[in-house]
Amino acid sequence: MTLFRMSALALAASLALTLAMGTGPANAQPANAKPALDTRSGPTPAAAAAEEAAARARRIPGDHIAVVVNSEVVTAGEIAGRAERLRDEARRSGQPAPDLLSAREAAREQLIEERVLVTYARDSGARVDEPELDRVVANVAVQNRLTMPQLIERLKADGIDVKRFRENMRDQMLQERVRDREVVSRIRVTDGEIDTYLEERQAAARTNAPLNIAQILVPVPSDASAAEREARKQKATLALTRVRSGENFTAVSKELSDDANRDRGGEIGLRAANRLPDLFVKAVANLAPGQVSPELVVSEAGYHVLKLIERQASADANVVTETRARHILLRPSDRLPPEQVARRLAEAKRAIEVGRAKFEDLAKEYSEDGTAANGGDLGWAPPGNFVPEFEAAMDALPLNGISEPVQSRFGIHLIQVLERRETKIDPQKLRDQARGVLRERKFETAYKEWVKDLRDKAFVELRDTEAND
Repeated sequence: MTLFRMSALALAASLALTLAMGTGPANAQPANAKPALDTRSGPTPAAAAAEEAAARARRIPGDHIAVVVNSEVVTAGEIAGRAERLRDEARRSGQPAPDLLSAREAAREQLIEERVLVTYARDSGARVDEPELDRVVANVAVQNRLTMPQLIERLKADGIDVKRFRENMRDQMLQERVRDREVVSRIRVTDGEIDTYLEERQAAARTNAPLNIAQILVPVPSDASAAEREARKQKATLALTRVRSGENFTAVSKELSDDANRDRGGEIGLRAANRLPDLFVKAVANLAPGQVSPELVVSEAGYHVLKLIERQASADANVVTETRARHILLRPSDRLPPEQVARRLAEAKRAIEVGRAKFEDLAKEYSEDGTAANGGDLGWAPPGNFVPEFEAAMDALPLNGISEPVQSRFGIHLIQVLERRETKIDPQKLRDQARGVLRERKFETAYKEWVKDLRDKAFVELRDTEAND
């Protein structure tokens, strides 16, 4: 199981934030509360499920039942509210807003699916005992810098029944537990798939063996005339001819190159192949150390003469690069859309980079994840431990680098890499890691199939004829 498939306890606590931080004078921050991650007005980010829980807890007078799903109902007011949010999201993303009928149909299907999941979770035999639920509710109060009496008053002021609030949180915890149990049990990873993955990984390691390349660069301005471009090509050709005739590459580089490393003979330094331009890797693919490419390499920057200085041996298949990183996780909601969450995290990144804030302090204060208490520290993790979109962004960072906001199915992250190390692991553990990577790749498809199966078996009665017109 990946780290970001959170425990139900942590998930439910984060889901409650929007409920506890409603709008209006009755929900003003306590006098001693600290400012939000960005100091503009706006509710604390939380999962969209919390918004739905609030809607279910406050029935609109005169509202009526539109759909019955197993033992649950969906009201016409909920469908109308969700439809309008779908239209708003389309407008914010620059897409044409769906017509009202299409939006209502999409909203109704979303709400039916949610009710199917919650009723299945309740009937599955999973249980959340009262002490555990009490701890989750207490954690909600702590995250919102409230005492328990203040939290209760906040909920009442927002028109949310406290008992219903607790039950909605219990439902979300049950859904999380059942989802992991049911979906993971549907995923099958064969030994053949593991063998193929490890073979591909070894091939990639061979392809990505570190290279040390030196270059002579003759740049060509983007607005250069044809005559100027030809003159620079002749200069690069002369450099190529001289070094292939036996002249010292370093000396020619210092004389003719316009590369930042020319004082070092144009030496770029040892880098993994995937951190070098593809043109360079291809040009030296068949060279032995000490050889110079037979032809000029042409790029948008200009003309390059390349020399392969060193090619390291292929990586050991049993050696992996482990990464220690930390993150801040914020969850978009209907009130706080993804683009606004991303802006807040981008501002946090700038504050950290200029020294106005510390990453670990912001993580402790605002991250909606179980690692918040440790400053967002995720500990040492081998490849495949995180969801692909998170891991790709993390792997691209240098040491101490901070990512741009990264979206995954769990929310939006700000990531910082603290350390990396090479670790040799035994073959069986390597296979176990491969199984985890492949299982994660299949999770989304298996989840959709599971939800479809539940939807097909559910009792669904459409009562609202207006929604079907």
